[in-house]
Amino acid sequence: METLGATATPYMTLLALSVVLLVFHVLMQGVLSTRELGSQWNAGPRDEGLEPKGKMAGRAARASGNFRETYPAFVGLLLGVAFAGDDTFRLGLIGGWIWLAARIVYIPLYMGGVYYIRSLVWTVSLIGLLIMTIALFR
Repeated sequence: METLGATATPYMTLLALSVVLLVFHVLMQGVLSTRELGSQWNAGPRDEGLEPKGKMAGRAARASGNFRETYPAFVGLLLGVAFAGDDTFRLGLIGGWIWLAARIVYIPLYMGGVYYIRSLVWTVSLIGLLIMTIALFR
């Protein structure tokens, strides 16, 4: 455990920043949905099953859903690398930063409706996860 204490800070910083990104996704989706459906809908129980139909609120919801598909894998891999120990090159940490940077770049691309480049950036985020996985087995 002594090793974990000495190396945990950069991993926990990355984890904390990923939570900030998660909250950003939730807030962006909430703000755009509320703008379309109103504050009464947002404050209410949403029993009527209304969904925003606007382009931007829909994109925000889909971008958030896409983020949440890989987020558990990121958290698991990051904690695994932090607990197991990263090699001297900190390959797992590098993969984590690649994932986070790609996920940040992905948001304006998705919201702007940019084709192909958005998919390329998504692929880069998966490469970050792959790098983190490789780091666990080194």
